[in-house]
Amino acid sequence: MKPVLGVLLCSLTAELTVHGLYSAGDDVVQLTPSNFNREVMQSDSLWLVEFYAPWCGHCQSLTPEWKKAATALKGVVKVGAVDADQHKSLGGQYGVRGFPTIKIFGANKNKPDDYQGGRSSQAIVEAALSALRSLVKDRLSGKAGGSDYSRQSGSGSGSSGGSKKDVVELTDDNFDKTVLDSDDVWLVEFFAPWCGHCKNLEPEWAAAASEVKDQTNNKVHLGAVDATVHQGLASRYGIRGFPTIKIFRKGEEPEDYQGGRTRSDIVARALDLFSDNAPAPELHEILGEDVFKKICDDQQLCVIAVLPHILDTGAAGRNGYLEVMMKMAEKYKKKMWGWLWTQAGDQMDLESSLGIGGFGYPAMAAINARKMKFALLKGSFSESGIHEFLRELSMGRGSTATIGGGALPKVHSVEPWDGKDGELPMEDYIDLSDVDLDDLGKDEL
Repeated sequence: MKPVLGVLLCSLTAELTVHGLYSAGDDVVQLTPSNFNREVMQSDSLWLVEFYAPWCGHCQSLTPEWKKAATALKGVVKVGAVDADQHKSLGGQYGVRGFPTIKIFGANKNKPDDYQGGRSSQAIVEAALSALRSLVKDRLSGKAGGSDYSRQSGSGSGSSGGSKKDVVELTDDNFDKTVLDSDDVWLVEFFAPWCGHCKNLEPEWAAAASEVKDQTNNKVHLGAVDATVHQGLASRYGIRGFPTIKIFRKGEEPEDYQGGRTRSDIVARALDLFSDNAPAPELHEILGEDVFKKICDDQQLCVIAVLPHILDTGAAGRNGYLEVMMKMAEKYKKKMWGWLWTQAGDQMDLESSLGIGGFGYPAMAAINARKMKFALLKGSFSESGIHEFLRELSMGRGSTATIGGGALPKVHSVEPWDGKDGELPMEDYIDLSDVDLDDLGKDEL
């Protein structure tokens, strides 16, 4: 009976594991033969896909790291997983012979690249961002400017891969409520069904709508108005040719869209609008380990200022430095960097690891926690000085060094600044009225 019991236990364990690797609540997209083409092949997003078997020990070890990477890359790179033990045909289609196998689906979805990196979440994220940079550079150079949708349109819906359902149909009746009353950004195409240029734009507009919806978390929308039917709208906005595209932002006059008519052109403009409409990142005081690590781990760069002690500047001086930082955070908000500050002497381990240590305040460093590299501001702590420093970094220039110890330093918990001027510590009061100063002098002699 023991062997039979062992088989039953293994079967039960395997069955439990099947349902235990990924769930609907994870940021990992569960892929199957029924949704793989729609989610991956018909997507302009970069995808990292793990082919796994639930009984595989290495796959089980990878699961928490894969989930962590998916959460970190959410909205930037898509992360999915295929149970290749259950869906053998899908694994066989991509030559999967061992588990886990990870493939990167980039510009040419028909020829995914094998992932050869480490199995930690940090290594996975770094590889994803590297592949994303390569994809963007290829698009800029024209090597991969077209969408995978266009290559598959013959076997699909006849469009360039975007879903027409993501283009919002706008009418005389719903336009004001849907567009003008919205806090979101809208790009609206006014078209005529008989217009040849409109027909050429239609698949690009549909593809862009799907990508923009995904990349902006549904904060920028693409809509379309049949101007031959809804002539009131066309007249209101002075439409005299087709297609005409206008940009609508709440509280502002509509703006003519002046960009190109390809999917990539439309998406690029939409992402610019999304960044322009987004609030500046928050400036955090380093009060403990949680805030420091979260911001530096989650962002490509975290910009850290070490400000003089409050007794050296007072509240007015400190607020002046913080105001400069907030202006720079606004200026560089499209970069989605993290912004932190601390008082000199509060985080000595951090200062030491960055080579700041005890002098030259205010100081500033930009940290890349994924590469454990940092760069120091060598110019003035001013808008122009910081702008030049960050501009050089964003262009891949400027000198960098490895963080002392090769890891993020320990951060100590401190009380938040109360916004007031500092006060000198109270000294113990000593009553000298009964002391004979002449006698003190004699003792010293």
